[in-house]
Amino acid sequence: MDGVTIVSHPLVQHKLTLLREKNISTKAFRELLKEIGMLLCYEITRDLPLADVDIETPLTHMKSPKIAGKKLVFAPVLRAGVTFADGMLDLVPNARVAHIGLYREPETFVAVEYFFKAPSDLHERLVIVISPVLATANSAVAAVDRLKERGANDIRLACLIGVPEGIERMRGVHPDVPIWLAAIDQGLDENAYILPGLGDAGDRAYGTK
Repeated sequence: MDGVTIVSHPLVQHKLTLLREKNISTKAFRELLKEIGMLLCYEITRDLPLADVDIETPLTHMKSPKIAGKKLVFAPVLRAGVTFADGMLDLVPNARVAHIGLYREPETFVAVEYFFKAPSDLHERLVIVISPVLATANSAVAAVDRLKERGANDIRLACLIGVPEGIERMRGVHPDVPIWLAAIDQGLDENAYILPGLGDAGDRAYGTK
């Protein structure tokens, strides 16, 4: 599918399998979510521009590449997106962070915003939206809508798993936002949960169910 990258690295697939298992602990779920976040970040950022800078090694002067331009913005969708983003922050500790609080209305599945806080210069930065699941895509679409309202124009979406209908909706509404996932699952159940999926990522990450 155009604009969609499946990260098939063995470590990602192995950790995703562990994450799916229903009997793992809350602690293990959080740790795996963080580890996969770091691995996905490696893939999502592999084309960042570089510029040579002058440095001094212990032995001599040299030119060596560093990431060019302003630092990244990670934009996790609360709640589970925060732990996912923690792994990315371990890899890029100087990144800025935008927080997007959304909850799913239980009857209509519409995404309702309850919190938004972001750097003021989004238009100058690459923004990576972090949402563990792409089911109906309502939350991802709402998050990107809001970021674009605030000036973001270079946005990427990082998810653990998605389904064809959610991916198609996201690509239809925001075709300029490429998507990275670890897997595409078969579809949604009557409650709009992904099958086979991994359950409610927020509840499993924080032990709230």
